[in-house]
Amino acid sequence: MALDQIDKRIIKRLQGDLPLTPRPFSGLAQELGLSEDQVVSRIKALADSGVMRRFGATLRHQKSGFKANVMVAWRVDPDQVDQVGAKLAAYRQVSHCYSRVPCDDFPYNLYSMVHGRSEQECRDLVERMAKEVGNPEHALLFSQEELKKTSMKYY
Repeated sequence: MALDQIDKRIIKRLQGDLPLTPRPFSGLAQELGLSEDQVVSRIKALADSGVMRRFGATLRHQKSGFKANVMVAWRVDPDQVDQVGAKLAAYRQVSHCYSRVPCDDFPYNLYSMVHGRSEQECRDLVERMAKEVGNPEHALLFSQEELKKTSMKYY
């Protein structure tokens, strides 16, 4: 799908906060000289074409009671990365799960970000996850301080 200037303006608006109104796209439609239905149709087309992977709210997990998070670095047999990754990603407490090429001095190739109400809750969950996927070697990298958390801005 080739993006035109209207699509780019819609994407730019969707990257930020939407107004907390019953019709959050009406103002954008007016700015663009389109109907609200046309804006919604373009957003749907962006999603259907795969240009936009998802559209959702950003939850500030610390303010909602999830005070701890840990990046778990897993050392998984390369032939099992997809299978193990799918199992880890299925946990509702996992927000990110991805594979990377390991480094010589850090041999982990699969990563999952686990969120919990406490550090102990995260540890307990990681222990259950590890058992489910065959107890691979792993390292727990707890967040100490959030220095930046924003969504990517493309336009």
